[in-house]
Amino acid sequence: MMTSVDTDLVRVLADPLRLRIVTLLARETLCTTHLVEETGARQTNLSNHLRVLREAGVVETEPCGRYTYYRLRPDVLEALAGQFASLARSARATAEGNVKRSCP
Repeated sequence: MMTSVDTDLVRVLADPLRLRIVTLLARETLCTTHLVEETGARQTNLSNHLRVLREAGVVETEPCGRYTYYRLRPDVLEALAGQFASLARSARATAEGNVKRSCP
């Protein structure tokens, strides 16, 4: 059984600041101002990273007056985790079965 991981989503989460944002949003819904305070990133840089996360479907927004709050979409992360779990099962089966391709 061949399994692939959503490489676009992995690339999105591979950036250290985006991973920090996701980690913070896993704990609570935050606005850009909170994220600037927590990360120390500039607002424009943070907004660009939030746009990437939003376009990838990792976060969703909630307008609240003049602020925009960001919330993590756990279903997206659970799907990615499931893909990695499937890869781990395949790797375990390969290791236990000593499966290897012979050289020509």
